[in-house]
Order: sequence, then C-alpha cells, then structure tokens
Amino acid sequence: MKTAAFKIWRGDASGGAFQDFQVDVKPGYVVLDAVRKIQADEAHDMAVRWNCKAGRCGSCSAEVNGMPRLMCMTKLHDLPEDQPITVEPLKAFPIVRDLVTDVSWNYEVKKRIKPFKPRAPDHEDGTWEMHQEDVDRVMEFRKCIECFLCQDVCHVLRDHHKHEDFIGPRFFVYAAALEMHPLDEEDRRDDLRQEHGIGYCNITKCCTKVCPEGITITDNAIIPLKERVVDRAYDPLAKLVQLVRGK
Repeated sequence: MKTAAFKIWRGDASGGAFQDFQVDVKPGYVVLDAVRKIQADEAHDMAVRWNCKAGRCGSCSAEVNGMPRLMCMTKLHDLPEDQPITVEPLKAFPIVRDLVTDVSWNYEVKKRIKPFKPRAPDHEDGTWEMHQEDVDRVMEFRKCIECFLCQDVCHVLRDHHKHEDFIGPRFFVYAAALEMHPLDEEDRRDDLRQEHGIGYCNITKCCTKVCPEGITITDNAIIPLKERVVDRAYDPLAKLVQLVRGK
C-alpha cells in the first residue's frame, strides 16, 4: 500500500486555504476514493459533492492539479507522484464550502434559451420524415452530463466573470442540439449574438479538452453556431433577403 500526499482546499465564501493530508491508497484508486478516505478518517466535516462514482452524474467536478476534472474518473497513477495532489473547488462558480460550489446559475441560464419548437407534421397522420444523418448530427450533444467542467475552464467565465453576458460552452452545446434538430423551426441566432454572447468565444478549444464525454464542443457546436450567426447578421445577401421579406 502506498501513501499519497494531498493538498485540499478548505473554507467557504469568506475565504480559506489548502490543508495537507497523507492518505494510504490502493492500486486503482481514483481521486474521489482518496478524498472520501480523508473525509472518513481525518476531516469528517469536509464538504464533498458526489453521487454515482461512475462518471455519469457530473457531481464530483473539481480542479485537480489546476485542471477541471471529474474526481471519480481521475486515476491517481495518471498524476505525478513526486508532488502533492491539489484538489480545489471549481473557480467559475461561487464557493459554498470546501469542494462544493453553487452551480445553480447554470440552470437559470438554460431557462433563457428558446425551447424546442417543432415544425408542422409532414403527413396528415401527424408524423414527420427525418434523415438518419440529421439525427446522428445532434446525438453527440445529448451525451452531456452537465458536469460543468467546460463552463469552469472557459476563460470568459473563469477569468473574466462574464456570467451576465455569456452562457458558456455547455449551453452552446444545448443550443446547437436544438438549432440542428431536424424538426425544430425556432430561430435563436439573434439571441446567440445579442444575449448569449457567442462572440466572446475565441475558439481556444479548452472546453473540448476537458469534456469527460468526448463531445467535440468547439468544432461541432460552437463554430457551426458562429457561422449561422455571422450569416444572419453580416452576410449582405442574407440582409437583402431579410429586407425583401420584411424580417
């Protein structure tokens, strides 16, 4: 059995600091195993959020060695052994206590996005026709477990705190799932540009790198949405069509 050194942030909204721990770990341990053992043996009052321990619920999001990760999917043997493992709360959201942050802002943001609006049925019996390639295009977006790691790593929220003006990568994925749905006829392009702040994204792809579900957030969601917004707002031919149609 090995001993691993941890530095875990302890505190609340008023302030805090890292606390040192030494914990015996077994082969196959993930960060969450070690944190729970520390909680059980030494820091009984440490606040930690987790649920499934299988990478499906997104509850145990934290920053491990400065990188947003799911603690339950971060194996200790993948981390450097010659230095303490740091674990701290997500930086893009208000701290509640210790490793727990208040992510309720995300659920309020979701309410601001126009919901699914189906077009009229294609047939008299109320059914539609859909092509498999159109269905496949949006299926990737449905894998999101709302761990909010992509929100946390995004510099617009993490460093610049543009929460009032920018909905973040997770909700561009959600908007893309609606915009690209073969049956949806709602138009969200003006909202994306004016209210949701898609122009703040400078396509660094950091959100794609941290996604535990492997969703290609930047290339498959954000860039196509940006193209739609640009076509709507700046394409001179599209402007002329809008003028003729009176829209």
